[in-house]
Amino acid sequence: MHNELTELLPALRRFAFSLTGQMADADDLLQNTVEKLLAKPAPNDVPLAKWAFRVCRNQWIDDYRAQKTRHTAAQSPELTEGQIVDGERAMEQKMTLDRVNRAMETLPDEQRSIIALVCLQGLAYKDVAEILSIPMGTVMSRLARARAALVNTLDTPAERITA
Repeated sequence: MHNELTELLPALRRFAFSLTGQMADADDLLQNTVEKLLAKPAPNDVPLAKWAFRVCRNQWIDDYRAQKTRHTAAQSPELTEGQIVDGERAMEQKMTLDRVNRAMETLPDEQRSIIALVCLQGLAYKDVAEILSIPMGTVMSRLARARAALVNTLDTPAERITA
């Protein structure tokens, strides 16, 4: 289980970041998730990946309810030296990423978590439905609404999104 969990950590970290919007909060969420996974392993009939994403989402909900605050716009992870070759291109990419993060923040939590699991993690609708304990049709309709909202928001001039 430890090897499988180690391989799953990068995907869980990305998922935690998509939920929290802050890298420091995502790391805290990931740590709490891993602690829970190690304390209480997945049931025998459930794959570890599905169980881990469900535990992570439930932990985030618990933390969210306890704090009763929403997180602000996500900052991209700090770049290490040598990663930026073209400063103009890097700035353009950062601005685009910031714009997408702001657009993601406009989504309701239910839509944001589904789009993160489907689009960022590449999970199948069926797997997302099992992780979130909702019907597959609900996954599909929330994903469609989330995609439409993102397209609408991203087609809006940038100055209107930040206002």
